[in-house]
Amino acid sequence: MRRLFPSPTPSAAPIPPAEAAPPAEPTGSADPQWTLEELADAYAYPAVAPGTPWLRGNMVSSLDGAAHHQGRSQPLSSDADMRIFGVLRALADAVVVGAETVRQEGYRPARRREAFAARRAAAGQHPAPAIAVVSASLDLDFSLPLFTEPLVPTLLVTGAAAPADRQAAAREAGAVVVHAGEGAAVDPARVPALLAEHGHTRLLTEGGPRLLGQFAAAGVLDELCLTLSPRITAGDASRITDAPGFEVPLEYRLHSVLEEDGFLFTRYRRAGAAAGAK
Repeated sequence: MRRLFPSPTPSAAPIPPAEAAPPAEPTGSADPQWTLEELADAYAYPAVAPGTPWLRGNMVSSLDGAAHHQGRSQPLSSDADMRIFGVLRALADAVVVGAETVRQEGYRPARRREAFAARRAAAGQHPAPAIAVVSASLDLDFSLPLFTEPLVPTLLVTGAAAPADRQAAAREAGAVVVHAGEGAAVDPARVPALLAEHGHTRLLTEGGPRLLGQFAAAGVLDELCLTLSPRITAGDASRITDAPGFEVPLEYRLHSVLEEDGFLFTRYRRAGAAAGAK
């Protein structure tokens, strides 16, 4: 893996041409694989005021803009993408995901990873991130391990007027039900602050496209980690966001770009998001 942006700081004293080493012979991989620790440092959450949520999204897109192939994101992914996927989860307090993505991707509870145990303990985090499922209808199978066997209790984010019997079933299964809206629907603008009230300020959303679009439209998507896959799918797959068009496009600024095996791992931050963030 190599960093494309920002460019590495050039040496203050360039090596004279006569002393430069001869070009190395091709080895099939000119750039070493980054360690999990190096990736964790590269993707560390910014320093913001205590109690302030930071919501980052992580999505993959084909060259022609597809967010999935035949309903799943895995065909667009790679080993490097999955390493970064795991690191982003390991850094988060909570992973926020839509109910449809839970159903389509077969979500399971996040697991404890020994490689990140010391880092999470030093940051005052639980051994693994909580999963926060956003759903208005609560049309979910509460017998799944996501609800019955999590290391950290799964949160169910819904509206106060969501079906009472489904809320009761979720609680009986062990989920923590929280309300982000007075009606049945979820107000996406309220979700980050609500989760922060429950101690989850480092937030990661893995979509799907509808939920990501809602967060962007609500102005609460602080950062987007977008993997650009060197693959073309055609077809009618959705884009990484699925929401009504904005009257004025939202502005995000490039923060970093990594590359491995033709995959580009980009990070963008919302213009004006937490001005003091580093």
